[in-house]
Amino acid sequence: MNRILIIALMAFMPFVISCNSGNKKSEKETASNDVWEVDFFDDFDTFNPDNWQDQRIWVNNEEQCYVPDGEYGTREVSDGTLKIKVVNIGEKIDCDNMDKHGNQHPETQYVAGRIVTKNRKEFVKGKWTARLRLHGNGEASMFPAWWILGARNNEPPVQEADENVCWPLTGSGEIDIFEHHGDHQKDKYTTGAIKSLGECDKGDWRSLRTDIPATLNEYHEYSVEWEGSDLVFRLDGKEVHRNVGQGDEYPEPMFAILNYAKITDSPMEGEWVMEVDWVKHESRK
Repeated sequence: MNRILIIALMAFMPFVISCNSGNKKSEKETASNDVWEVDFFDDFDTFNPDNWQDQRIWVNNEEQCYVPDGEYGTREVSDGTLKIKVVNIGEKIDCDNMDKHGNQHPETQYVAGRIVTKNRKEFVKGKWTARLRLHGNGEASMFPAWWILGARNNEPPVQEADENVCWPLTGSGEIDIFEHHGDHQKDKYTTGAIKSLGECDKGDWRSLRTDIPATLNEYHEYSVEWEGSDLVFRLDGKEVHRNVGQGDEYPEPMFAILNYAKITDSPMEGEWVMEVDWVKHESRK
């Protein structure tokens, strides 16, 4: 009787081991899955000044003048979305935008919107995502962008004592989540980090970035997340680019930027629009 019982138990043991092994594997897989917690979300039912402020700045020799408070319709919230625009107003006006060296933007007939979460919503690492689309794409001079920047950046507006770090040094590093260059990128966008060359105003714009095909006039989710030491760039949740080892280069709090620029002097008529459904930041639990 005992021998029969032992034989029966031995026959049953592989099933028990198999079941236990499966459970352990599931537990391990569950433990390795990312669990995200949303700590900032704006779905643009209105323009919330607790989340965003206008940024009036002259960079990259851009042709447009950034204007505040949605002047000329450059920043509009309606029907549950944000519209950031470049507008040709048909006559040149004075522009008060300054670069960080104190130079003033020349007169221009192009005005635009640029908003930032600077000194409102700033986060260390995690995951930034925006759902957005362009109205049209591929026209010369188009330069819309969704990106993040180190919170100690020394470009206007300088509002806190520690905002004294020159781009793109640590504390003022740049990561471009979505950037469209209309002159040569119809149905494409650029994504990736800017590599710091260790000196003020010295950045490698290209080596860490890549071009991704996309139907830009349809809504997509554009994101970047820190995964260990890597930066992972996703389109609609699918990985499309990875900057291996670059995540450690951005230990600082960063703020988000949504802007639409006109990068060259090619003529434009009417307005260009980037429509944003929502923006969020998540942290790992």
